[in-house]
Amino acid sequence: MISIDQIKKLRETTGGGIMDCRKALEEAKGDQKKAAELLKKWGVEKSEKKANRETKAGIIDSYIHGGKVGVLVEVQCETDFVARTDDFKKLSHEISLQIASMSPKNVDDLLKQAYIRDPGVTMGELVKQTIGKLGENIKVTRFTRMELGEK
Repeated sequence: MISIDQIKKLRETTGGGIMDCRKALEEAKGDQKKAAELLKKWGVEKSEKKANRETKAGIIDSYIHGGKVGVLVEVQCETDFVARTDDFKKLSHEISLQIASMSPKNVDDLLKQAYIRDPGVTMGELVKQTIGKLGENIKVTRFTRMELGEK
């Protein structure tokens, strides 16, 4: 039997839904680590199903580092409701930080890069995890990075 405390703990660490966390814990026989891996796998599967859905909403995030490096990034999702969530805004800002520090040439390069906060995860995987969590397709459509004195 899975306890409410186990579900709460898994939700806090993964951000998964109550029923998804309960199902993952049941399949993992109460093992938090295995349950988290299952949720991650299910999130990727969900994101692949949503990949062809149109993205009409989103935000433009900006980041300036020490007045020397600046980034603007456009991240799109399906609805304005999701665009206003903290999770979506956090993802957009993490993408801005990644661009500022790693200077990818284009969106494809960005999505293949190892995430600066967790090198075991690519930026593409980070986006897929957020798709699984929020339930909508998310796309990084374009960005620009400027560095003082760069030509």
